[in-house]
Amino acid sequence: MMNRITIRLPRQQVEMLEMLVDAGEFPTVSEAVRYAVRALLEKHGNRVLRENDQVSFQV
Repeated sequence: MMNRITIRLPRQQVEMLEMLVDAGEFPTVSEAVRYAVRALLEKHGNRVLRENDQVSFQV
């Protein structure tokens, strides 16, 4: 199940997302945003989890 969130983006970013869809890079703007979120989590997620584990052990 997917949850819905609402974000606000500058018009230029929305237009660029729409251009990616029009160019066939993604089927929808939502899928383009999901792709970007996955990339962000892959890049930074492990570090955040490690830091969170360290905090819980320090208590």
